Amino acid sequence: MSQEHNEQLQIEQLASLKPKHFADLIRAAQLIFDPAAGLSGRHVEVDWQEFGIPRDVEQNLKSLGQQYRYASPHVPGDLIWGQLTPEARIWFLNHKDELWQFEEIFPALDED
Repeated sequence: MSQEHNEQLQIEQLASLKPKHFADLIRAAQLIFDPAAGLSGRHVEVDWQEFGIPRDVEQNLKSLGQQYRYASPHVPGDLIWGQLTPEARIWFLNHKDELWQFEEIFPALDED
């Protein structure tokens, strides 16, 4: 598959992304950065590859999670898209409808 064809597919898929997909991505990134959800004295080790997240994507999402650690997950999509690596973009496009499941597995940062 040519690079040009791959980019065209990404653009088409990007058009299908909604703000909720980006919010789910930020929430997942926050949990990937800190699966203990900021609770002091709690340390959680997670093998993210078992959740289908390749190491290079994990590093990119950890970085996002750190940057937006306590932020609202409603960050503009174009801002987030620009911070994703090509590998993370592809992973995101392929998993956008499953990201909400991370909140079911781990406690959310913003729950009171």
